[in-house]
Formats: sequence, structure tokens, C-alpha cells
Amino acid sequence: MTDVAVVDYGMSNVRSVALAIKHVAPHFEVAVTSDARVVARAPRVVFPGQGAMPDCMREMEARGLRDAVLDAARGKPFLGICIGLQMLFEASDEGDTRGLAFLPGRVRRFPAERMVDARGGKLKVPHMGWNEVRQTVRHPLWEGIPQDDRFYFVHSYYPEPGERELTAGESLYGVRFTCAAARGNVFAVQFHPERSGAAGLKLYSNFLAWQPGQPGAA
Repeated sequence: MTDVAVVDYGMSNVRSVALAIKHVAPHFEVAVTSDARVVARAPRVVFPGQGAMPDCMREMEARGLRDAVLDAARGKPFLGICIGLQMLFEASDEGDTRGLAFLPGRVRRFPAERMVDARGGKLKVPHMGWNEVRQTVRHPLWEGIPQDDRFYFVHSYYPEPGERELTAGESLYGVRFTCAAARGNVFAVQFHPERSGAAGLKLYSNFLAWQPGQPGAA
């Protein structure tokens, strides 16, 4: 039986995500799948992503994954990564694309006029590299990860949640932006845990142990 479904819509480095999960939980059965039926049956779902939001939404629709992904986000432990965070929101500035509208808010591009560091130097977009993450809420997926630990980012866009309480983590790159969002059984991050060393592996481990709805489990 599949323990974790890693959603494959043809645009993401899903193998690296699956290998990271197997590294922290070798006894888990991990399915890399584009089959909506497998996603529907799996007790935990990971939606990794990279690339462009318009392509993500088009490929998800073409493969018949939209309803299965939404159902997973509504009712089981769900981890979104990069585009897997952005697609949860209502819309994106990237191609003026409609998202799943599971969370209120919009995905914004880094504003060119504010892409300067503390010394006035120009910051490049896409944002690529290691950045500190400030945890803004206590959450089981942050357990054992130090405040301001560093994670690896590759992105030009970031979510702007419509509700402040959705933000679970922030980072600073020219602007302070939401890099982790959480609600109920959903936790989603802009960075790539599978490329983030020990901190990223710990986050995966926490996700696999997470039991939303239990006392103390946000």
C-alpha cells in the first residue's frame, strides 16, 4: 500500500523529492504518480513543483489531477513545494493564471524597484540560493528546526496570502515575503526541502509523522 503519493505532472524534479522521503523513512512506500486514483487512495500527498504556474495548471488539468489534488488538500496531510505552494492560491501574476483557490490570496512577482540588498546592491531575479526562514507560528513541521535556519530557494514569484494567519514562515529578499503557509492539514513552502540539507530532511520527517487534528498538531 502506498504511504505517500508524490504528484508527478511532468514538470518537477519528483525523483529527488521521493529519494529525500525514502531517506528519512525507508520503510514508507512512496509512489511517484500522475494517476489521480493513486493520489486519491494515498494517506499523505506531496505536490512538488518547479517551472511556470501556467504550465503547472495546464498539465494538472490535462492529466486529470485537479480534483484529486484538491480533495487531498481538503482532507489529508498535504505538503506543497514551490509551485505546489503557489497553485493553492486564487491567482498568479505569472500569465494572470487562475490557481486552485484553495487558499485566499494572489501570487506576486518580486518587484523590480525593490530588488536591492541592505548595502544597495542589486538583487537578481530569479532568487536562487540559501535564505533564512523566520518561523511565524509554532507548527509540528517546524519541530526541531532552529529559528532562522536556511533553506534553498529557486523562484521569481511568491504568495501574498489574503489572510495573515495563513503565513507560517517568512523570508527576506528585497521584500519580506511569505515562504510557508499552513491551514489545517495543509503545509506548503516556497523553498525546496530536498535541496536544503539537514533542515529540509527534518521537515520531511516531521511531515511523515504529522497527525493533523490531534491535540498539539496544528
